[in-house]
Amino acid sequence: MLKIFASRLITGLSVILIVISITFFLLRSLPGGPFDTDKKLPPQIQINIEKKYNLDKPLWKQYYLYLYNIVRGDFGPSYKYVDRSVNDIIKETFPVSLKLGITSLIISLFLGCLLGIISSVKKGKAFDFFSFSFSTALISVPSFVIGAFLIFLFSIKLRILPAALWGEPKHYILPSLTLAAGPAAYLIRLVRSSMLDVTGAQFIRTASAKGLKTFNIIFKHIFKNALIPVVTVLGPITAYLVTGSFVVEHIYAIPGMGKFFVLAVSNRDYPLIMGITVVYTVVLVLSNLIVDILYLKLDPRIRFENSTRK
Repeated sequence: MLKIFASRLITGLSVILIVISITFFLLRSLPGGPFDTDKKLPPQIQINIEKKYNLDKPLWKQYYLYLYNIVRGDFGPSYKYVDRSVNDIIKETFPVSLKLGITSLIISLFLGCLLGIISSVKKGKAFDFFSFSFSTALISVPSFVIGAFLIFLFSIKLRILPAALWGEPKHYILPSLTLAAGPAAYLIRLVRSSMLDVTGAQFIRTASAKGLKTFNIIFKHIFKNALIPVVTVLGPITAYLVTGSFVVEHIYAIPGMGKFFVLAVSNRDYPLIMGITVVYTVVLVLSNLIVDILYLKLDPRIRFENSTRK
């Protein structure tokens, strides 16, 4: 178990280093610079600015200095937000994106598992048809369309929920539903198909023949074994919900990292782009690492397979 964890950890650190390197050199290879404006700056001012942010140094030295600062936990100053460091911006915005992502994850897991279970039990009936059709539609519809529809329905027509801003619990509802819609729809289909696969297994027929209650068969035997595929996709889904809220944060005017990331790209704010990218990558790596551990706990056969290979 410890060897597997160490192997996954080393792989994760390698992924973070690769992402940092690719992002760093891609940004520097794009034409133009972060301080290029319509109004050309005087040469001496341009030189002073580049010297202040180490842009006058060779590319390899800029890369070395950036890695050195990253190891120390320093993402550097923002080019566009005066007197604000990237660390300060991330400290202010990451908790917002994290709260939105966790709330959306809880909603998507609850709806996905609940409706998936009911759909598998009601296979071939009206609820199953409606659930399957509804989940297919949700997967196909972009989040900005879902967000616009929810705002129109609950904010404009019914006037029961706010259309924007962030802070109070009521502000969480529409953004979380918008962000959770796609993953919930995917989980509905996944749980349904996984449970139908397990239902046909020999040990389920044996449990039924022994006269076990239907509730126990569904939740203690079928659903427990159908959880393995769900856990497999839980890492990417968690990372998506925490980091993939650019559009949702823009629609609902949420002061999260996604909003600042979009602005950083348009402003060519290299340190802010790099800092947010590193945070997103760490979240993705940690999510997959946690899922790997849960996967090993749920299915001990994987641990056995890893040990026999060695």
